[in-house]
Amino acid sequence: MRSMMIGAAALLGLGLTAPALAAEGGVPHLEWSFSGAFGTYDRAALQRGFQVYKEVCSACHSMKYLSYRDLRDIGFSEAEVKAIAAQYEVATIDENGDPATRKAEPSDRFHSPFPNDEAARAANGGALPPDLSLMAKARHAGPDYIVALLSGYHEPPPGFVVAEGKSYNAVFAGNNIGMPKPISDDQVTYADGTKATLAQEAHDVATFLMWAAEPKLEERKRIGVKVMGFLGLLSIFTYLSYRRVRRKVQGH
Repeated sequence: MRSMMIGAAALLGLGLTAPALAAEGGVPHLEWSFSGAFGTYDRAALQRGFQVYKEVCSACHSMKYLSYRDLRDIGFSEAEVKAIAAQYEVATIDENGDPATRKAEPSDRFHSPFPNDEAARAANGGALPPDLSLMAKARHAGPDYIVALLSGYHEPPPGFVVAEGKSYNAVFAGNNIGMPKPISDDQVTYADGTKATLAQEAHDVATFLMWAAEPKLEERKRIGVKVMGFLGLLSIFTYLSYRRVRRKVQGH
């Protein structure tokens, strides 16, 4: 009985401590609305983060695992999703079998900035900009790392040699990063009127990338809480049944 209750407490505690354990290696841990067993995504931050991705990051980085219709999950209406998708062209084949284009639809994947990896490398000095669909889960400290990286562009310390075509970044491994500083204060004008500081933009786009990498996080947590509640009740009933059986045995 005691081991069951300890196990349930440990599983609940895991949701509370995982973000803190993730923030290691000099990357500061930040507060996130989705942290903890009961955390949820901030829809306003998600929409602002999508705006940062769309206006800044999408010039180089794809998100090939997302479809436009997925944006309904972060609070965009059906009409807004259709309008967003219609801003892009999709290659297709017409009735004569000839190459053609059409406006993207909600069911289409996010538009990629380059037709293939070779074109992406050619446009970026030989470096391949990574797809951002799973970036928040691909890095050890997840969204904390993304914020630290975007905020880590500084003047190099004395004696440090910045490689040709690179920028100094205090967080990136080796400190020579091929991506120029992507965001700064007022890089975008937020649709909801939020002040677009570098810190705000970095936090918002990291939130969006976390959602992109784990869109079912809220559902998973809701199921987890229900399971923990069920196990808790089961533990209580099991214990009461045990006490009742024990009293009967002792009565004999």
